Amino acid sequence: MQVLEFEKPIAELERELDKLRAKAAAANIDLSADVAAMEETLADTRAAIYQNLTPWQRVQIARHTDRPFMLDYVANAFTDFCELHGDRHIGDDHAMPGGFARIGGQPVVIVGHQKGRNTKENLRRNFGSAHPEGYRKAMRLMQLAEKFSLPVITLIDTPGAFPGIGAEERNIAEAIAFNLREMMLLRVPTIAVVLGEGGSGGALGIGVADRVIMMENAYYSVISPEGCAAILWKHRKHAPEAAAAMKLVAPDLKQLGLIDDVIDEPTGGAHRDHHAAASAFRDCVLRHLAELAALPTDVLLEQRYQKFRSFGEWADK
Repeated sequence: MQVLEFEKPIAELERELDKLRAKAAAANIDLSADVAAMEETLADTRAAIYQNLTPWQRVQIARHTDRPFMLDYVANAFTDFCELHGDRHIGDDHAMPGGFARIGGQPVVIVGHQKGRNTKENLRRNFGSAHPEGYRKAMRLMQLAEKFSLPVITLIDTPGAFPGIGAEERNIAEAIAFNLREMMLLRVPTIAVVLGEGGSGGALGIGVADRVIMMENAYYSVISPEGCAAILWKHRKHAPEAAAAMKLVAPDLKQLGLIDDVIDEPTGGAHRDHHAAASAFRDCVLRHLAELAALPTDVLLEQRYQKFRSFGEWADK
């Protein structure tokens, strides 16, 4: 498993604990007291580190290669997933899978960004950076959800929409802008969950929803910390300072009122326990779905409009 820089003290203690257990088993001696003491030290160290994470450390966790991706949540939190393909204009986009599924027995339409864990998979998924056809496919599925009165759940995990020449030729800006407008008008409940990275317009293209929720160690921002540092400080090495200044992690965004809920992750991050992360995800989504289902459609639309209209407003005291 990938070990982040700030996790090295934990990894060292885990190695020492494994050696101690192996020694006890090989020599057939009782080292239970030493093992218990080492386990206590490990637990204390883990708690001290993960309870005091900086924004930059949360960004690193959000990008962890073992972190559960969109299709991992589909496998562990949903049932009966039936993937649909194509935008009916250009083609399919493997960076933006979607289709019908059930969560807690509730039929829904789900769509989101999908990354890869190795070179082959990342090339297929384009590192989670969708093309215009991905956003047009997403909207096609959302309109299908509206036709059949099904809630929409979007899972956000992208460094940003694909910025290549082909994407520009096929009008990536228009595809995202169209989604922003049409998602505001969908006459069904919508929930967006930021799983890891929530980068720029690539995230917003499926992020206009009645409820915007983030995993505890995700981030959501108009630009990456490295990009911000390169602009303001002229060097990417200032990314930690940029991350702190930008207020891009879940606790800060919740406090600012820009997101509606935060899903707690297992200690150490979602990559430590995919099933526990998916269980917390499922419980949170079902709770918000139940709340939204109780609202008349006109009330739902008005609340959605007022929610986004209020962003950026402030009052002098």
